[in-house]
Amino acid sequence: MKKYFVDLHIHIGRTKTGKPVKITASKTLTLTNILHAAKLPKGLDMIGIIDCHSPEVIAEIEDLLQNEELVEMEDGGFSFQDSVTLIPGVEIEVNDENCKGPLHVLGYFPSLKKIKEFSNWYTGKVKNNQLSTQRIREDARSLQKKIKSLDGIFIPAHVFTPFKSLYGKGVESSLTEVLDPNLIDAIELGLSSNTEMADHIKELHDYTFVSNSDAHSLAKIAREYQVMKLEEPTFLALKKALHHKDGNEIVANYGLNPYLGKYHETTCAKCFTKKIGDTCEQCGSTKFTKGVADRIKELTTANSVPDRPPYIHQVPLDFLPGLGPKTMAKLLDHFGTEMNILHNVPKEEIEKLVKMDLAELIIKARNGDLQLSAGGGGQYGKVSDKQ
Repeated sequence: MKKYFVDLHIHIGRTKTGKPVKITASKTLTLTNILHAAKLPKGLDMIGIIDCHSPEVIAEIEDLLQNEELVEMEDGGFSFQDSVTLIPGVEIEVNDENCKGPLHVLGYFPSLKKIKEFSNWYTGKVKNNQLSTQRIREDARSLQKKIKSLDGIFIPAHVFTPFKSLYGKGVESSLTEVLDPNLIDAIELGLSSNTEMADHIKELHDYTFVSNSDAHSLAKIAREYQVMKLEEPTFLALKKALHHKDGNEIVANYGLNPYLGKYHETTCAKCFTKKIGDTCEQCGSTKFTKGVADRIKELTTANSVPDRPPYIHQVPLDFLPGLGPKTMAKLLDHFGTEMNILHNVPKEEIEKLVKMDLAELIIKARNGDLQLSAGGGGQYGKVSDKQ
């Protein structure tokens, strides 16, 4: 058993021919660029790319296999240059007759054959199978069954965000309103919540929690991730880890303090001022975007919490005031990867390259000890430059 850094929610912005996939994502987010960035500078061992249903992305996977840059593994997944495992996946929008509003879900597949089979089925149920996160003409439970029939993994995505998520929009109070609870492999928490918050909901106690970046740019890869103990970095071992089988498991979740998430607090929908009363004190609006913290309070059903891996509030390096591109390049040139800087490099070594106060910020980011201001209404929280 070894420990691996894993981020399972990364978007593709463009195909290698320049066609859009996730329209809101960076043009530099191509499949090949993601694979290289995951290796260096990020230092990840396993990544889930969740737009691999797109026909041009499938064609790029086939090209990489032909060129032997990717190798399909016997136990599922693709090895990139013997250093990063690609888990191919898809993000889908569901809004069937049982939903209160649209929600996003994630599916992952073990092989090229399985993702191609899913893509062919999916093509007849969406407007444009080239694009990411299309609304499917299918009910959620049938979608779950289809993914599972292909030996896939099914995970509801960023389940508390106010827009297009399971608890934020999709259900009134219980996931059973929309989903088959027996066909869920894990729950993705999203940037505005953590393990402690999610465990206020009793029906989630039976599921493994995953913390992923939902990256729309190369820089945002691994802003949330997990460390997994796996027998091998394969699809099969990942699936086992989500169900605590044969010693495969999540060791720790690493993510933003929920204060840094875009939807932690309830804020005015117009000017983003924190909600105090029924009318915005800043602009007088009566329209508010409900924050994750308030939504979880509404859903609270648990008086106890299960035994879980620790959730460690770790601030990504690019959130730190004073750490610009040149300094980041210097750190990476010396220490290799962001994972190495955030986990391993002693403070004394960092101080040899950067000013003492910035070195102190990096160590505080590592340990989750930074002063923060809360985000809400679509605006990220911030790290205070006065520590």
